Amino acid sequence: MTEFLQQLLNGISLGAIFALIALGYTMVYGVLRFINFAHSDIFMVGAYAGYYMGRFVPEHTFWGGLAALFVAMAVCALLGVIIERLAYRPLRSSPTLNVLITAIGVSLLLENLGQHFFGAAPRPFPELFPATTFQVGGVYFSSNQLVVISVTLVLLLALRFIVMNTKIGTAMRALSLNRQAASLVGINNDLVISFTFALGSALAAAGGILYALNYPSIDPLMGVLPGLKAFVAAVLGGIGNIPGAALGGLLLGVVETFVNGSEYSTYKDAIAFALLILILLFRPAGLLGRFTKEKV
Repeated sequence: MTEFLQQLLNGISLGAIFALIALGYTMVYGVLRFINFAHSDIFMVGAYAGYYMGRFVPEHTFWGGLAALFVAMAVCALLGVIIERLAYRPLRSSPTLNVLITAIGVSLLLENLGQHFFGAAPRPFPELFPATTFQVGGVYFSSNQLVVISVTLVLLLALRFIVMNTKIGTAMRALSLNRQAASLVGINNDLVISFTFALGSALAAAGGILYALNYPSIDPLMGVLPGLKAFVAAVLGGIGNIPGAALGGLLLGVVETFVNGSEYSTYKDAIAFALLILILLFRPAGLLGRFTKEKV
């Protein structure tokens, strides 16, 4: 029982990070109906922003860690707006395939720029928050795991409040239903889309910081595999569905952790993509998604 609870805790901690990244995928898809494959590299930029910010804040302090987290989120929010403005907005009326290819190009550009400016060698991530290990009933958990779960919960609640209880959130929901109708009733579509990219990119940055806290080695390609798994989590929960993305991230993190602790640990990365195939075969809309008919 103790081992089960230990694995469950580790899985929730990992799943919380997947959930934060998956939310960015699902928000952009919900508004624009395309997958922003550069999102995983914004995750990487967030980790590096935290790395450099760690030089200016006192390590092992809660407030220093929060400062690095907020700065990284602000940097990536700005980066998300710039990417949307320069790369995606000119293609808004183009075929989806054009936008998809552009997203892959932006992803490769960020990875190569990262290798140019940050170097290709992995770097140790600083201990931004106080690092302590606790034991409760035979279950060990670290303070970093508590930070991951707590920050993720706060951000999820904040996101829900923004989407459900603010004017900009109402505009986002209206835009996701019908872009033309939203424009006709006076909604500034460009502003709402830029805000969506900023919000999703900020969540990716938070995911990058939290991931680096628990796996303290960063490099310019660190976002590739977590980004793909977060995309799987978004599809698992129902792409375009915010609660679904959070649920998918948690489920994927728990499943991967239990597989990693078994005799099939070498297949832990393959499990995510096996889940993707199964979901697409038997429930293409995801766990919380709804089937919609499209006119062609």
